Amino acid sequence: MTVSRAPEHPFTWGLESTLTRSGIWVIAAYIATQILADIGSLKIALVAGFSIDGGTFIYPLTFTLRDMVHKLLGRRAARTVIVAAGVINLLMAAYFAFLSNLTPDPIWPLQNAFASVLSPVWRIVVASIVAELASELLDTEIYHLWVTRVTRRYQWTRVLVSNSFSIPLDSLIFCWGAFGNVLPVAVVWSIFCANVLIKGLTTLVSLPGIYLVQERGKA
Repeated sequence: MTVSRAPEHPFTWGLESTLTRSGIWVIAAYIATQILADIGSLKIALVAGFSIDGGTFIYPLTFTLRDMVHKLLGRRAARTVIVAAGVINLLMAAYFAFLSNLTPDPIWPLQNAFASVLSPVWRIVVASIVAELASELLDTEIYHLWVTRVTRRYQWTRVLVSNSFSIPLDSLIFCWGAFGNVLPVAVVWSIFCANVLIKGLTTLVSLPGIYLVQERGKA
């Protein structure tokens, strides 16, 4: 005996399709931003008197993108994406190390430049990945507590509050893990202060991004 099922409403199909597409775009943007930030962190620049690593200009966006993943797909998905980004960045560093150690073609003059820029400094790589995992996972828990125990209204507050905890932690772990006992203490604190300042300003600019995606479970 065949039991017939009522077809799902076309609106439901459209909603699920929209959520899926949005989730793919946000996750792709999150992973790409993580990769670009890790590569950018190899450059130390002087901006307005502060020493700052290049990844600082783009990395803060990952916190808002993480919040968007959380909003769209839930806490478990956010945790999975965070760990996946860490693994991908580690594999990227290993791949660059592999390429740098290959014997170059004698007619190719850029081996030293390639190795100098992209050959990983493992201390920076490890510090960056540990900082990312710790701060982004903390961001996940603060975000979850805020929306479950405080309020789902005023969505910009969930981004602001979670980032207020995760940004200083990320900067502290990365700066001292990557540059402690390598650069002068004053320079390390300069990098830390610049990191927190720029990441904080980027958070304020990126706050409206949380409204670009739909809340999980909401039609």
